[in-house]
Amino acid sequence: MKKIKIAHILHSVGGVDVSLRLILENSNPLQFENIVIHGIVDTKEGFYDKNKVLVTEYKLPISREIAIANDFISIIKTYRILKKEKPDLIHCHSAKGGVIGRMVAILTGIPVVYTPQAFSYLSTNNNFKRMVFLFIEKLLSKGNVTLLASSKSEMNRAINEVGFDEENVLLFNNAIRPLTEINSLSIKKTWPDNYICTVGRPCYQKNIDEMIRVFYEVKKQQDIHLVIMGVGHYASQLRMIKKMISEFDLSNNITLLDWVSREDVLHIISKTQLYISTARYEGLPYSVIESLALSIPCIVSNCDGNKDLIVDNYNGYLINENDTIRFSKKVIQLLNDKNKHAVFSINAKKTFELNYNIIEKIKDLEAIYLSQKVK
Repeated sequence: MKKIKIAHILHSVGGVDVSLRLILENSNPLQFENIVIHGIVDTKEGFYDKNKVLVTEYKLPISREIAIANDFISIIKTYRILKKEKPDLIHCHSAKGGVIGRMVAILTGIPVVYTPQAFSYLSTNNNFKRMVFLFIEKLLSKGNVTLLASSKSEMNRAINEVGFDEENVLLFNNAIRPLTEINSLSIKKTWPDNYICTVGRPCYQKNIDEMIRVFYEVKKQQDIHLVIMGVGHYASQLRMIKKMISEFDLSNNITLLDWVSREDVLHIISKTQLYISTARYEGLPYSVIESLALSIPCIVSNCDGNKDLIVDNYNGYLINENDTIRFSKKVIQLLNDKNKHAVFSINAKKTFELNYNIIEKIKDLEAIYLSQKVK
């Protein structure tokens, strides 16, 4: 049987990078052949399939920000690559990958699936920019494109706000492999054993300034440390966050880790008391999925992505955006209620096993690829 060739196009950082690697490492290499087109400086690590075979990759000037000259060059070079490779299907990941992939799909006629991992228009509180980004999404929602949402929240936004026809929207939840073995920490541990943690760069999306306010309230009553991982990449608000930490006199109570390998992230999450997130929006956050897989209760903002994973008072708590006092009270409550913590831990693991195990769910994605290829 002839393999189906899929071209993946993306800016390969953060959860987008994790998502693609999980797809490549778990899909059937006897049925699917993959190539990856990504940014020159986004990742230095190669991509591998299920058999540990290196996947063909092309590096182009694909960046996170809008860069008209580089974006135009990327579209032209992607077109040439696809004319040479002749894939059966394009899978574009993230907003920038979505723009480049869908533009090339128009030129080549190749069917395309698009996974935003959170729509770009959610990334700003500037009304003009938000309108521009939404207009671009609406414009490119037409034609031979299927929206492959990473969460039900993203699926609903695609239909109700972006304007995708319902029949052109499918769902494949982000998913990971079961976390049966956790590696030892490869970096020096500089924080105490009693801590809570999060993964998120200081930026508008992750709303880390609200997390600092929450933690400030928690520290008034609770002896606990906060570890924030991944603050070094695209961290537009890092200076502001460091200033807040200093002003709140929390320098000895918060650890900021610039770059942390996924193995170290998993180790740190596995030892935490709680996982917290104050994000304004998400696609379907891997760090929360990983927390569930590790039986860690979560207290998170009630936003897209978070609310798809956490059921309030079942495997954690959902808190409305910027409700600082309620968030801090729930952190304190769960840190001190060992019985509830134990119940939430059991329910967290159940949530993962039922819904987010990629070994079980990859067949759904493979079926979607097959259906789109023959459209």
